[in-house]
Amino acid sequence: MSPNDLLTWYDACSRDLPWRKNQDPYGVWVSEIMLQQTRVETVIPYYQRFLERFPDVRTLAEAPIDDVLSLWSGLGYYRRARQLHRAAEMVLESGGLFPQTAEGLLELPGIGPYTAAAVASIAFDEVVPVMDGNVERVLSRVLALSEDPRRSTVRRTLLEAAKGLLDQERPGDSNQALMELGATVCTPRNPRCSVCPIAGQCRAHEMGREESFPVAKVRRTPERHRRRVAVVAEGERILLFRRGEDSELLAGTWELPWATADGRSVEESEVELAQRYGGLWRLEPQEARVRHSITFRNLELDVHRATVKSEGVVADGPEAGWFSREEISSLPTSSQVTKVLAVAGPGMPEQQSLWS
Repeated sequence: MSPNDLLTWYDACSRDLPWRKNQDPYGVWVSEIMLQQTRVETVIPYYQRFLERFPDVRTLAEAPIDDVLSLWSGLGYYRRARQLHRAAEMVLESGGLFPQTAEGLLELPGIGPYTAAAVASIAFDEVVPVMDGNVERVLSRVLALSEDPRRSTVRRTLLEAAKGLLDQERPGDSNQALMELGATVCTPRNPRCSVCPIAGQCRAHEMGREESFPVAKVRRTPERHRRRVAVVAEGERILLFRRGEDSELLAGTWELPWATADGRSVEESEVELAQRYGGLWRLEPQEARVRHSITFRNLELDVHRATVKSEGVVADGPEAGWFSREEISSLPTSSQVTKVLAVAGPGMPEQQSLWS
């Protein structure tokens, strides 16, 4: 098996993706951050809009973080956006030039071993192998590795195999070829071995056991939670709160007020709303239920219209704001907000609120 086999296939069969148009370090870096834990087809429109608004590292570094989060809204894993912004500031502070090695790139926030190797090889032609889920699957099958690829010894074996497939003149394309092969041909289910350029050297294919590799990892069971979400309207405006910067998930984004519903009465949820956001809350009867998944959590959201009075506001509570639906569409929010407001319906009757 040689790098030429992969590159010949890649040149003929690779997908036409916007971040492959050139080797600009900034564009490569943005794409790799966006592609972390997110599917290619989802990333494409976000990437294009992001590059239109922030065409270079200076524009990104000098932009308010809220503008960055707003364009990221719906892509999820908002910590990536914050780290992207901070890394851009660090690059600008260093003269606007990216580190040109994987080792140097690791100094930037949000960049781990995979992203560092990908950017260094694609943008700067450093001969360094990448290891993501696609590459792991391809090489585990080629070598018919019967051990967990997360083990350090197995990881080293995979990295050595990947390194052996790097073309010295086109290391970035070699890495992308392996990733592309895993994404489009050597897929987890029903791999298309008949069109694979390295099927003849694949031990798993020779044994007819492609889907037995890599060894299955123990899957984490998603946690299930039920929440009550309060929709408070004042004319055309809806009440949102901003998550703290130290939130475990979706830090700094705007959300609809919510309370735990698991094993709790409506009255107990009203008390929790008061404790979290301040004020005196009253939830109307449930109108709808929305299902939403986020980072190993499956949420059932009971949607309630609500009223709130400002007495007893918590002085250091979260920032609050009133927004029209049009304004909400440009705020950094999660898709959960969109789902809830869709079932709450446009043109809600005005509700009395004394929040000030």
